[in-house]
Amino acid sequence: MLDKSNRNHSIMCSVDSCKFHCDNADYCALSQIKVGTHEKHPSEKQCTDCQSFVASNR
Repeated sequence: MLDKSNRNHSIMCSVDSCKFHCDNADYCALSQIKVGTHEKHPSEKQCTDCQSFVASNR
C-alpha cells in the first residue's frame, strides 16, 4: 500500500487526478518517476509526459 503522506520533496506535481499525488500537497508519493515523450523529437515541455501516471479512483 502506498503511503501518500510520505511526499517526495524532490518530485513536485500538481496533477491531483494521479493515484500518486499527495492529497494535501503538490508532491508525488513515489520514490522515483519515469519521464518520457509522445513526440519523435520533443522541442517543448508540453511534448513530455510522466509515464508513472496512474489515474486515481476518485
